[in-house]
Amino acid sequence: MESESDVSTLEEIAERVRSKNAGPFWLTLDVFFKSVDDFDRVVRSNAISKRVVADLYQVDPSLVRIFHLPAIPAVKVSFPRAVIAGSFEDRDLHAGQQHVLLAGLVVPSQ
Repeated sequence: MESESDVSTLEEIAERVRSKNAGPFWLTLDVFFKSVDDFDRVVRSNAISKRVVADLYQVDPSLVRIFHLPAIPAVKVSFPRAVIAGSFEDRDLHAGQQHVLLAGLVVPSQ
């Protein structure tokens, strides 16, 4: 069993977690890490998976795209927006607040 000291949130590990539109129909989440070691820890833990993202954002897991970018070290996640950007139902035109759910994701130490 893990103690509280064995887990961190993604926000605590990453240098930056952000979200933005990827056109009017898609949303992208970017996680930039301070080091390759932090990037490797998160990737190894599989904390950012299609199923996890689908559950957090209530989307079909088959539509979630995850890109591991070790050269910069970053993870990019994209999926369809729930509503079209700028539509009457849209509450976040630029998708700038959508990263909050992912930032709070708990990442185990190993």
